[in-house]
Amino acid sequence: MAPEALIKVFLKNSATALCAGVVVLSSFSLGAEAARRHHRSHHHHHLPALPAAPPRALPYPQLPLPFEIPGAQYLPLPWADVKGWSDDNHLAAYNTFRTSCKSINAQNGAFEPKALEPKALGGSLSEPCRAAKSLELTDDTKAKTFFEENFAPLRISRLGEPDGFVTGYYEPVLEGSRTQTDVYNVPVYRRPSNLFVRGYKQDSVSLPNKGPVYRKIGRRKLVPYYDRGEIEDGKIAGRGLEVAWLKDPTDLLFAQIQGSARIKFEDGTTLRLNYDAYNGYPYTAVGRILIERGIIPKEEMSMQKIREWMAQNPDGAKELRRANRAYIFFREVNLSDKDEAVGAQGIPLTAGRSIAVDKSLHVYGTPFFIEGELPIESERARTPFHRLMIAQDTGSAIIGPARADLYFGAGADAGRVSGRLRHPMHFVMLVPKGLDPTVRAAKLPVPDPRPSEKIAKLFPQTAPAKDSSKDQGRPAAPVAAVAQDKSETVAVASPVPLPVPRPAIDPVSEPKRPVKNRSHRQQ
Repeated sequence: MAPEALIKVFLKNSATALCAGVVVLSSFSLGAEAARRHHRSHHHHHLPALPAAPPRALPYPQLPLPFEIPGAQYLPLPWADVKGWSDDNHLAAYNTFRTSCKSINAQNGAFEPKALEPKALGGSLSEPCRAAKSLELTDDTKAKTFFEENFAPLRISRLGEPDGFVTGYYEPVLEGSRTQTDVYNVPVYRRPSNLFVRGYKQDSVSLPNKGPVYRKIGRRKLVPYYDRGEIEDGKIAGRGLEVAWLKDPTDLLFAQIQGSARIKFEDGTTLRLNYDAYNGYPYTAVGRILIERGIIPKEEMSMQKIREWMAQNPDGAKELRRANRAYIFFREVNLSDKDEAVGAQGIPLTAGRSIAVDKSLHVYGTPFFIEGELPIESERARTPFHRLMIAQDTGSAIIGPARADLYFGAGADAGRVSGRLRHPMHFVMLVPKGLDPTVRAAKLPVPDPRPSEKIAKLFPQTAPAKDSSKDQGRPAAPVAAVAQDKSETVAVASPVPLPVPRPAIDPVSEPKRPVKNRSHRQQ
């Protein structure tokens, strides 16, 4: 046989034998594995189960962050870096803060849990409020010391923006009549009895200004309530809902925008009105409509400009009002001419010291130092403004961590100032020291000390291996180092990104629907 043929026969026989060997080995391996499993299960059936090792307890508590404000960036500051802090009238701010403390102290003494403020910041305000309760200060220096000893300054703004934003509001003083006449023929309505909001009794005080509102027909049928145009056309007229009569529908519109009003009658008496409910339609800013139509330039927009245009264009004013389908109902409040309007905190506001804030983020009674320049003395003035304000009111269009409506009081002068405010400002929130991250970190226990070098070599401890391929080849961090890093994470507040230039602001496009004493304050 040829050598090539012998080689082929040899290779063929070798391959056959190799395949047979693989099959035998595979069968043996499978059989051995089955036997091992049977043996293991058989013996484990008779052996007691070993208890699982308990999880290792960390040498420090897992405490939550002291407070978190969604969408905000904040930076702790020393008092020396709060621009204009020493120039303010701290005694005036202290007196306004004590007024808020009356409500806070009353909540802390309430028996019902619903009355307590759920936010951590609300609970911490009770400490400085208890201190202020017994301090009848008459000296500005002592008032300044009170804030510095009980609070820590925290620069705050919306995430990615360097500044906050402010507008202004006031309480209109209007001429009116208790009865309808040829001159006074614009009705001011109280809340109708057929107005219904789910989850509230129909006689509840100050219904919310968010969410659907219905007109109740009979016992079960609910339909959307009348809009502004339907109400102006007389849908609820003649039902005894009129609390007063005004001269001009524009007066009523701006009283509804501000959410409160004083109506002076010919006999010298005054009727005080506060926001009570709305008809369920979203607010449409009339100033934004005039800007979009090119009637008033955005840079010239103010409440006075809107009034002037409406007075010169009565037909256009009627159509403009009805473009805002939202309508506000008022309730009478027992206040004298000397009393300021009542805010959402339930206490009288202080002109030049009270602000409205976003209630979903902030707590009533919180001090905010607001600094910048505002056109207070005139439309083009750049008056320095560095003032400690107290959060005592709210508004559904006041949205964001550094957004405030400044209350300027009652009357035409206050209206002129507040009507031209739409400006970026610096916000510094005063946080009670009970929530100061630095003070809180000092209360954390120190982790266990590192073992000696000899013990560490005898009992090496490594962190669990990571699955990520990018970490392969790196030495594992010691457990003690990992614990130390975690303790630092707990003790230090979340990292804050550096501010970036804020985008252009279009404040006129913001609808404003406040609660309690005001409804819409955006023209």
